[in-house]
Order: sequence, then C-alpha cells, then structure tokens
Amino acid sequence: MDDNKEEVKVDAVSVADTETKTETGEKPENKAQNPEIEKLNATIAELNDKYLRAVAEIENTRRRAAIDADAMARNRAMSVARHFLPVIDAVAAALKHNPDDAGVQSMSRAIDAACGAIGMIKIESVGQKLNPQFHNAIQMIDVADTETNTIVEEMQAGYMFGDTVLRPAMVIVAK
Repeated sequence: MDDNKEEVKVDAVSVADTETKTETGEKPENKAQNPEIEKLNATIAELNDKYLRAVAEIENTRRRAAIDADAMARNRAMSVARHFLPVIDAVAAALKHNPDDAGVQSMSRAIDAACGAIGMIKIESVGQKLNPQFHNAIQMIDVADTETNTIVEEMQAGYMFGDTVLRPAMVIVAK
C-alpha cells in the first residue's frame, strides 16, 4: 500500500462554489444541496469556531501571564525596598544626630536618589492633616495655634512604592 498523502489547503469554501449547472448552463431548480457538502460545511464552521476560540484563549493566557509577571516583579521590588527601610532610618537618625557630617549627608542624598529611581517616595507628614491611609498617629498633644488632627512631628518616616504604602509614617498629632 502506498502511504503518499497530499495536503490540500482550502482558504474558503462557500455554498455558491458547490452549486452545479445543468448541461444548458442553468442552475437546477432543486436547490437542495448534497448531504455530504452540507456535512462538510458544518464541519468547517465548527472547526473555524474552535480555531477562533483557541486563538482567543491563547491571547488571554498570554495577557494574564504578562500581568502576573509584572505583579511578581513589583512584589519582589517592594520586598527588597522593605528590607532597606531600617538602613534608611539609620541614615536619617545619623543625619538628625549630626547634620553637619558630609559623609552622612552624602549617604542620605544617595539613598534618596536610589529610592526615587525605583519609585519609592517618602510620605510628607509634618503640617499635613492626619490621613490614616498614610499616617499612624502614636500620640496626640496640645499645640497652640494648630488645627486639630494636624501632624506636628514625624517620629518615623513613611514610604510609598508607586501607589502602595510600604510603611505608614509614625506621627504626633495636635489635639
């Protein structure tokens, strides 16, 4: 037996292609199609539907994979940023203790630049209204000429990574 098989590529098949003409060149009166042709057309329609659904599913999977990869990269970067918060706090404490030290000032500027480059920003607190989303009030004190719920002192800086709060600022608020 010979196993030579030829592959035939069909771009499109329509019902008009299957109509036959009589010997006089006219179409027959009976427009009933051959049952085999009807079966093939149904199979083509079914396969086309399956193909379109498979293409759509692949595109959805590709899009979900890209979104998941972005989320994983963002979560990894946020985790690394959280690990550097104690270092940032130590440099801020050193700068507060000795504001004239050029080495500490240089480290502080380098840390601020690196944080800005990765999208990590310090939450502004002093003089702002208390916002529980960004601030953690640890104490309330009486302060003259200051509106209630206004932050008067920042005990620990808060940071955001993009639009996500890494750590809220610990603040003292006016009564």
